[in-house]
Amino acid sequence: MQSSKIESQSQKRTNHIRKMVMTALMAALSSVLMFFSFNVPLMPSFIKMDLSELPALIAAFAMGPLSGAAVCLVKNLVNLFFTTTGGVGELSNFLLGVFFVVPAGIIYRLRPRLSGAVIGSVTGALLMAVLSVFSNYYVVYPIYTAFLPMDAIIGMYQAINPSVKNLWQCLIVFNMPFTFIKGMVSAVITMAVYRKITPLINGKA
Repeated sequence: MQSSKIESQSQKRTNHIRKMVMTALMAALSSVLMFFSFNVPLMPSFIKMDLSELPALIAAFAMGPLSGAAVCLVKNLVNLFFTTTGGVGELSNFLLGVFFVVPAGIIYRLRPRLSGAVIGSVTGALLMAVLSVFSNYYVVYPIYTAFLPMDAIIGMYQAINPSVKNLWQCLIVFNMPFTFIKGMVSAVITMAVYRKITPLINGKA
């Protein structure tokens, strides 16, 4: 009885250490990927594409939604030392990453198989896209006006599509579909390697 209890405690410690190590590895990979951001056509120059949510999504599936959120936090803290936006871009990236990977991780926990990963990823991408409108409107862009006037921000959108008249329209027409596509790119890559990372997700790697 005592031996079984000791073995159980030892297994818990091993699982805890493994979880911490894997989360740290995913955070390191995510931090590196965030450096390789790039501009995309038909978007203002301050909005960039990167694949740094990919390791966070895998972490959310493998170790749970809190690990996914931890990866999002660490990668942005690391990139904060190299910020060109005064931390505003990192704040936005963190918020959107959490909106994406936490719901995806929760759904996968409830349905731990490929279908759950697909449903979780799509749901997370949709939530991230919709919530990006509100987080940008009420939090991120008001802070960003300390560096660039709102008229100038809207003007950058209007240079691409003159029909947008205010920030709400800019965020709905540009940011929301872009954010959804960004989430789905990470989701598609995750699904493509799903079979290879299944041992990791199941803790058998």
